[in-house]
Amino acid sequence: MYIGLGIVLLVVGVILAFDVVTVDIPHVNDDALGAVLIGAGILAIILSLIVTDRYRRRTYVQDAPVIEERRIP
Repeated sequence: MYIGLGIVLLVVGVILAFDVVTVDIPHVNDDALGAVLIGAGILAIILSLIVTDRYRRRTYVQDAPVIEERRIP
C-alpha cells in the first residue's frame, strides 16, 4: 500500500531536485526539498517491503480430520 506513496514521493522529489519544473516556494530551497522527498520516498518503499514481508511469513497448521467409525448393532 505504501509503495505507491513512496513512488509518488520519489517522482515529486526527482522533479524538484533536477529542476524539471521550477516552483517558487518562498523561503524553501527546491533542491533541498527534492532531496528530502527522494529520501522519504526511498524510505517508504523499503519500509513497505519489510512490513509486507513480515505479514507474508505466516505458517498455518492444519489438523488432520478425525474420522470416527460407528457400527450399527
